[in-house]
Amino acid sequence: MLNFIGTDLYERQGKALTNFKETLPEETSELAQELTKDPYNFAFTGITTKHNELKLKDALLDNITHFLLELGTGFAYVGKEYRLQIGEKEKFIDLLFYNLNLSCYVVVEVKIGEFDFTDVGQLGGYVVSCNHILRKEGRDNPTIGLLVCKQKDNLVAQYSLESSSQPLGISEFELAKIYPGKVEGTIPTIEEIEQGLTDKTDFTVQRLHGTK
Repeated sequence: MLNFIGTDLYERQGKALTNFKETLPEETSELAQELTKDPYNFAFTGITTKHNELKLKDALLDNITHFLLELGTGFAYVGKEYRLQIGEKEKFIDLLFYNLNLSCYVVVEVKIGEFDFTDVGQLGGYVVSCNHILRKEGRDNPTIGLLVCKQKDNLVAQYSLESSSQPLGISEFELAKIYPGKVEGTIPTIEEIEQGLTDKTDFTVQRLHGTK
């Protein structure tokens, strides 16, 4: 509970931009929406320096327990760079999960840059492919796609979702917040104040001795 409070779970829960209401049955769309977050908190990866998508995905899987907790309840990890043979071409899904509560595959694409229209086309293609190749009729519900990016323009994201007939969601992610070093004008520590008083006293004593 304290961990959820510390990560502002209430403020992030169910906040992803999605088209679930338009693309999923009512009973499923509400549960799917509630399982999303915006932003996702990836501070547990420990990444604080420049990185690429591969480094981020590796860090997420190195901390798979934290990652699954951040994704929400019912998620089971299926694979990274999951290979799909589509006609004569090979396609690779960034991260593939199965959600036991929704009884469906969940395709997760991770982007370290800003979201753009083309990202939805790629994600939607993966979702359709999973429905054809992996989904079992009578066992699995339609596959859901989730794109997690560093930054998004909400209007661009909303228009993209409206253009797709596949159930998709778009969220941002956050890494560990880096606080700047102490700069001039910030509040000094107790030790700095005490040292300053000591230096000032020594200087005053020296001046008094020098005037005698």
